Amino acid sequence: MKHRLFLFDLDDTLLDFKASEKLSFTRTMQELGLSDGMEPLFTQYQAINVALWKSFERGEVSKDFLKVERFRSTFQAHGLDLDPELASRLYLESLPDTVVLIDGATELCETLAAVGEVGIITNGVEHIQNRRIASSGLSRYISFVSTSEACGYAKPDVRFFEYAARMARAASKDDSVIVGDRLDADILGANRYGIASCWFNPGRVANDTEAVPTYEVASLRDVVSSLAA
Repeated sequence: MKHRLFLFDLDDTLLDFKASEKLSFTRTMQELGLSDGMEPLFTQYQAINVALWKSFERGEVSKDFLKVERFRSTFQAHGLDLDPELASRLYLESLPDTVVLIDGATELCETLAAVGEVGIITNGVEHIQNRRIASSGLSRYISFVSTSEACGYAKPDVRFFEYAARMARAASKDDSVIVGDRLDADILGANRYGIASCWFNPGRVANDTEAVPTYEVASLRDVVSSLAA
């Protein structure tokens, strides 16, 4: 295998964020006194959250704004008189306790850590992501965690990937690869930075974007064989 630096997206690549998100959202609403009508509320929250994250990645809103606004907008849409700042705090506190690993994540990180260096690249909240990684048991295989919060720029900005590469022990574009589930952040970012990429596409969705992955896998268990091809 020619690759020696493996840059992994975290959410929905190594950790099942969708599962964790729903568990944490449900816990938060229950702590706020809600027990009914959870499904439509969560669906609304997800749509608002995705839109806000895309705005953040375009540099249009701050992460602090996003963390509270997603709850404020959801509550407003459903006519709920609840405190969005409290909801945000409860939700973020819950996330590290609801970690769910993607099938094959531990074995993959262990294998690649023996080959080279494994780093995490994430647009998530830094202290929450670090706690989630610790809870997942993956820390022993990970050399560094690069966050947009610490960098000041978010994926797919080239400056984020330059920042991540500087955190590695030794990195060259020729032997680096990004593994991630998002075409618009991970794969497009790799294209712009000029390194190889592996699109984790478990849903086998069609690629109708400008992003061009070097490799594509539907399972993390196929990553090593794909990179070695």
